[in-house]
Amino acid sequence: MSKKPNNTNNELRLSILGMSCAGCVSAVEASLANVTGVISVNVNFADHSAIIKGSADSDLLTKAIREAGYDAAIMKSFEDPKKQEQQELQRYRLLMKKAAVAATFGVPLMLFGHLGWLPEIGSNAGQWFWPQIALLTFAILVYSGQHIYRGAMKALLLKQANMDTLIALGTGSAWIYSCIVLDYYQSLPSLSAHAYFEASVIILAFINLGAGLETRARGKTSSAIRNLIGLQPRTARVVREGIEQDIAIENVGLGETLRVRPGEKIAVDGEVIEGHSTIDESMLTGEPIPIEKTKGARVVAGTMNQKGSFLFISTRIGQDTALAQIIKSVRQAQSCKPEIAKLADKISSVFVPIVVAISALTFLIWYIFAPEPTLAYAFVTSMTVLVIACPCALGLATPISIMVAVGRAAQLGILIRNGDALQTMSKLTTIVLDKTGTITEGKPSVCYIKPLNGIDEKTALQFAASIESGSEHPLATAILAKAKTLQIKLQQVKSFKAITGLGISGEIAEQTIIFGNVALMEEQGINYDNYINDLKALSTQGQTPMLLAVNQQIKAIISVVDPLKKESINAIQQLKNLGINVLMVTGDNEITAKAVAKQAGITEIRAQVLPEDKAAVIKELQQQGERVGMVGDGINDAPALAQADVGIAIGTGTDVAIESADIVILQGSLSKVPEAISLSKATVTNIKQNLIGAFFYNTLSIPVAAGLLYPLFGVLLNPMIAGAAMAMSSFTVVSNANRLRWIKLN
Repeated sequence: MSKKPNNTNNELRLSILGMSCAGCVSAVEASLANVTGVISVNVNFADHSAIIKGSADSDLLTKAIREAGYDAAIMKSFEDPKKQEQQELQRYRLLMKKAAVAATFGVPLMLFGHLGWLPEIGSNAGQWFWPQIALLTFAILVYSGQHIYRGAMKALLLKQANMDTLIALGTGSAWIYSCIVLDYYQSLPSLSAHAYFEASVIILAFINLGAGLETRARGKTSSAIRNLIGLQPRTARVVREGIEQDIAIENVGLGETLRVRPGEKIAVDGEVIEGHSTIDESMLTGEPIPIEKTKGARVVAGTMNQKGSFLFISTRIGQDTALAQIIKSVRQAQSCKPEIAKLADKISSVFVPIVVAISALTFLIWYIFAPEPTLAYAFVTSMTVLVIACPCALGLATPISIMVAVGRAAQLGILIRNGDALQTMSKLTTIVLDKTGTITEGKPSVCYIKPLNGIDEKTALQFAASIESGSEHPLATAILAKAKTLQIKLQQVKSFKAITGLGISGEIAEQTIIFGNVALMEEQGINYDNYINDLKALSTQGQTPMLLAVNQQIKAIISVVDPLKKESINAIQQLKNLGINVLMVTGDNEITAKAVAKQAGITEIRAQVLPEDKAAVIKELQQQGERVGMVGDGINDAPALAQADVGIAIGTGTDVAIESADIVILQGSLSKVPEAISLSKATVTNIKQNLIGAFFYNTLSIPVAAGLLYPLFGVLLNPMIAGAAMAMSSFTVVSNANRLRWIKLN
């Protein structure tokens, strides 16, 4: 029975078998895009997978791929990483075995031929020897190259061409030409009567060797995603009707009580209800220090419990867990094609037909203008063009670097949600930082209370805490925490009103209470002139002073301080070292903002900016020609994050489903922002190296293979050397991309 998705936003991930070059990517994307209900398709050549969004039937998708000449299987949310590694190892061993079989026969045949140890074609010994060689090499072609010939045939039936087409034409024509030589050697010029059986098998040896090495290296690029998948435990210990029992992870429901023992991985997301422990969250956040968890704390699937034991209630299961969301986002980013990749895809899709045409033209030119043996020269040069020109390296150049970079970022606690953001990050000229929770801890505390006009400190705090009890602002949390510490009883509030960016108002015991900044006092017509110096003095110390008014008279100044994060100063300096302008935007008053900015090392600020106006600041900078990155908390700053060229949500804990952000810093550390930018710059450089190398290789190798150097130096490229060069070009691209796994950031 076909599996029908529930809505148009359904997403499926398919494993694609049989893709051999970027031309295959275009064919697969086209076949999937034509299926009814498909909204978007992203095919990743680097890990041979496809992500399809829409309402298409899964069976129709796999059928479409098979009709296009490939094979596919639906991939579940959590695969077994050991099984994946085993499959990759099996493929690697098979390719190396095919390479070894071809080389074991081809290399001695080539050496003996060069040494003159083989009988002449047409001699008595040769008439028996060479037909045996033809049969033996045919068997090797079938064993070592059947996957290539099968792929070429499928492409031909679909009126397409790919890498397999070039290899099949090159090796197949070498074998067929050699057989023709055996049958018609008497009719051919003596210099043209040469067999190329060894070339056909040695080319396959190099092709399989290169593919095997590429598979091995490509497997390393997926290690980050496999590590994340490996974090998911397969069983969970639930408490049902007072009895603890181990069940499969897929059978855990919402609201279940689960037990976590020392040294165990947490199965699903939840909230601690009993006990305490410390948990290692390093694989998700990049933070090496274990986090203490007590009653009410949130715990995340895949993290490792340390010594304590505790009970927790499951709040997110299956694909809704933070770990599942992270894996999903990483895969989406790895499959996305930034602008730099689209050009390579377009070139690769038309490259193979052009190469076939160049090969045919090369044959004609040599056949018409070459010296004797013209037929041999024409054949060798055209075959060499086919073999050396495979666009594998070109197709791999971008996706392999994206895969490594996104995986490396995930290990650092940086969740890159799309490939375009990874590229755009390298071009940022300005970073806009929110203050609270980004530069500062986001955990303000009351540091100063000054009662005025006949009110005592306790009463002032009682009024402030009572009216703030209905607010969710971070400053309200600080006021309420202080009141709780002093055991102050809160009073009932009527007519509560929150005034965005200014403060709050309400009635307590038939008295009108207004609590907020000076802008609120001005709006309400309350005179605060006598306290301007006090407010200025507190603000210059980096504190946020607020005024408490009772019945239109100022009764207290309550000041709150939000300390800088310990890493903020260093992170901001690192951003400057990268040549990026840093701007702080805050709703706080200008004096306080300047004080905080001075501590953090920021020279440019925008103060008293309401949350809804932050996006306008971003737009203004963009109109001035700046490439802007916005760093905020992902909630109040959502419009600004969406407006920015790159939106970076920071300090969001396990809430990774922030649609407005392109990048999520799981740990909440500002130091991860310059790391992300450095990684972006390194990735773009790496992609350019790969693309330039691949373009240079193909641009230079094709004319050389066609015989450009022969008139000048008498040099022709051997088809076997061409096969080795083609195979190693792909391996070089993959190896270069893997350098991103160890590159030093900052």
